[in-house]
Amino acid sequence: MHKILVEIYNPASNNTYDVFIPLKSPVYEVVYLLTHTISELSQGHYKATEQTVLCDRMTGNVFDINRTIEELGLKNGSKLMLL
Repeated sequence: MHKILVEIYNPASNNTYDVFIPLKSPVYEVVYLLTHTISELSQGHYKATEQTVLCDRMTGNVFDINRTIEELGLKNGSKLMLL
């Protein structure tokens, strides 16, 4: 499976994580995986909710959860934010 390396910033835990995400997965699957992973890594400082969204860190645009990472045009080194 093809994956890209992105930087995920989480303001709730004030941490940044480098994460590989699959290009063919829809955003809702990626959000699910990221929320649980970051929750564990932040030792409880971040709690996943149904309102969690993934967005572009530079523009703040929220990604459509039904599109794939590839369709969004994300590449290695993209800076994202998990809110």
